[in-house]
Amino acid sequence: MSAQSSKVVSLSEAASTITDGCRLTLGGFAVYQKPMAFVRELVRQARKDLVIVGAAHSFDVDMLCAAGCLRRIETSYVGLEKFGLARNFRRLAESGALQIVDYPELISLDRFRADQEGLDFWPVEGLGGNDVVTFNAEIREMNCPVSGRLLHAVPAAKPDVVVIHAIAADEQGNVVIPARRLFPQSADITFSRACDRVIVTAEKIVSRSFIKRHARLVEIPSYRVSAVIEVPFGAHPTPALGRYLADEHHMGEYVEASSDDMRFAGYLERYVHSPKTHFDYLDLLGSRRLTSLQDLDSLQ
Repeated sequence: MSAQSSKVVSLSEAASTITDGCRLTLGGFAVYQKPMAFVRELVRQARKDLVIVGAAHSFDVDMLCAAGCLRRIETSYVGLEKFGLARNFRRLAESGALQIVDYPELISLDRFRADQEGLDFWPVEGLGGNDVVTFNAEIREMNCPVSGRLLHAVPAAKPDVVVIHAIAADEQGNVVIPARRLFPQSADITFSRACDRVIVTAEKIVSRSFIKRHARLVEIPSYRVSAVIEVPFGAHPTPALGRYLADEHHMGEYVEASSDDMRFAGYLERYVHSPKTHFDYLDLLGSRRLTSLQDLDSLQ
């Protein structure tokens, strides 16, 4: 493989390409396989006025809210599932400092399907009388040109950049997605097809020969990927399918710290600003903690 074909960059280099005001999609779904190492790097670099466009969010958006990185979010959900409310997000929303545009969960994914097909909108039914339409002026009423029935036109997501976390990719950006996958991995595939700039953080950079032997697992081909970064435990504290489980101890620590702004500032100092790199962050967590999270059943 020639050096010219390699798309491998550092985490800081990749994050530096995200400009203030960028329309950014973060992969994964809810509390599963979020590109958290990339999120922490955005916080370190003090990115501002980002617009998050996605489907369902948790620690990723909540952390960006606390760090003052966001101006607007277009999604269906921001919460921590069994851990409760995303309190940093809630405080910002209640203060009016964050613009929130609400879409139903499945329709939020339809927006990326519109991008994939090169359309400016996606027609949906079932929104008649729904308050989502009342409070979201970007959804337009329309009549089907064939049947005449009432539909709604939902605008395409139009992200500037998509960032996903995967279990493996090669230097050229061919991304491995498990054949036995769950919804977060399927959502990542959809996101990757909606944008010309896709950044991939991967648990491991694998060889070209590995990709050739497992070509059927390459769901995101290299021509769709702009940059790839090797970031082990890059989804921590969320889980990565087939690699490691959620770090519920750390999630609990996060939730406790998010009880108020001052306490969470301490969390950010300890886990984001003091560790200068992702590997410093892993050293802070410790090998014993990380080893205990490995999903050994899936690795066999």
